[in-house]
Amino acid sequence: MSLPKIVPEAEDRHPDAFGRVGRFVPPVLLVLVILIAMTAGKYPISLTDIARVLWSRLIGEPSGLDPNIDTVIWNVRMPRVVCGLLVGAALAVAGAVYQGLFRNPLVSPDILGVSAGASLGAVAGIFLSLPVLAVQALAFGGGLGTVALVYFIGAMVRGRDPVLVLVLAGVAIGALLGACISLLKVLADPYNQLPAITFWLLGSLASINTSDMVSILPAMAFGLVPMALLRWRMNLMTLDDEEARALGVETGKMRLILVSAATLMTAAAVSVSGIIGWVGLIMPHITRSLVGPDFGKLLPASLMLGGGYLVAVDTLARMVAEIEVPLGILTAAIGAPFFLWLLASGRKGWQ
Repeated sequence: MSLPKIVPEAEDRHPDAFGRVGRFVPPVLLVLVILIAMTAGKYPISLTDIARVLWSRLIGEPSGLDPNIDTVIWNVRMPRVVCGLLVGAALAVAGAVYQGLFRNPLVSPDILGVSAGASLGAVAGIFLSLPVLAVQALAFGGGLGTVALVYFIGAMVRGRDPVLVLVLAGVAIGALLGACISLLKVLADPYNQLPAITFWLLGSLASINTSDMVSILPAMAFGLVPMALLRWRMNLMTLDDEEARALGVETGKMRLILVSAATLMTAAAVSVSGIIGWVGLIMPHITRSLVGPDFGKLLPASLMLGGGYLVAVDTLARMVAEIEVPLGILTAAIGAPFFLWLLASGRKGWQ
């Protein structure tokens, strides 16, 4: 089984399309997306009103505006935009890490079964009619537990390519958990539980609140810290294991640390938003074309582009129809054609 690899030397021969300007694209796009998301919607709000509300909260005095404006900004749009930034950033960074570690441009954050495990945990919580916090906790624990199981299976299989073993174990465990999810959907109440399960599996930020925003911050921090500290070693992990070890990197230990960090961020994101595909697959490619393959630049750029992309898609989901469209539908509709274009136009850089 031959997998296409991301080879740093090959990418260096194909410099980023935007040169030095590319590094300024992510922050500019991020600011524009945030401004549009805060102002646009069924209840449009001007930038002036937003500034007045923020200033009034800062100085502790009334803004003098319609109370509905305060409610929309602080209770609806602000938590939703911040959570969108966090979830999109987590998925994009995790995708960049997985693609580098597995040296495969077709890898996404759910390759080791984290999304399948989180889905099973959440579906089980909905099936048991548990409260929202319990559903999120089960989703978070299910994602982490699945990757731990995949790693345990990989450790039991000796004498073979560890990367390939992890991928195959993740595919097998993901298929098994998918069957369990299907069974619970068959057994679920078709009038109450099944619609809730289906909606969760499609992904959405519609029910996000401030507590959700706060709940994923620790996982984001714990995941980002080791990635930032080990960013130069991450560049070496894109090489073959023999070459990386020759340069002084303990590949097994490093892979475990980075996979754990990426999985932690992915599980936290999925636990509050549901399954949102394609972000962790296509955003690292776009980011790499802007800033190059150096993980020290790829990490912050992926954070900004991933977060901005999901906020933009969520804004579109709020406005494209009378009823809100689940994010999983839009990310697939946008991501699949775009990825096919990337596959066709960038295939030489992957050889």
